[in-house]
Amino acid sequence: MAIPGSDLNVRHPPSAVPGRRFEEFVVGARIAHARTLTVTQEENAAFCRLTLNNQPLHLDAAAARAAGYPGILVNGLFTFSACVGASVEETTAGTLVANLGYENVEHPNPVFPGDTLRFSTEVVATRPSSKPGRGVVTLQHTAHNQAGVEVCRFKRIVMVKAGTP
Repeated sequence: MAIPGSDLNVRHPPSAVPGRRFEEFVVGARIAHARTLTVTQEENAAFCRLTLNNQPLHLDAAAARAAGYPGILVNGLFTFSACVGASVEETTAGTLVANLGYENVEHPNPVFPGDTLRFSTEVVATRPSSKPGRGVVTLQHTAHNQAGVEVCRFKRIVMVKAGTP
């Protein structure tokens, strides 16, 4: 599906479903996502505007330095959202029924404009749903910067389609 005006255009044949069905999720499986992201201050500022967040640490270099940082910090929710987004193609695209929740969201280290993030996912649990044709999967998502330092981690609980298409 193409996203107009975006560099995230991904094209698939009309019948292709790149995501995984419940039976394809194996506990312990790890996915190193191909998609990476180099964060710009323009993207960070736009995210802050869209989410009504005027926190000076994300927008004002002097305020960030006064707080002890070398410069502006990227909004943690931007990092979190990018981590989810980078995983969709290889996990839930076309198979997601619902995002049921997120747990233990942590930002162990800051992200700065110019950092390049890479993303990975581990399947940590699966269980059948009480509703037919569906299953519940718990995914552990992580993001690392260009130096390999972990900058975000959390669990995402999803309900996905089960069975054959």
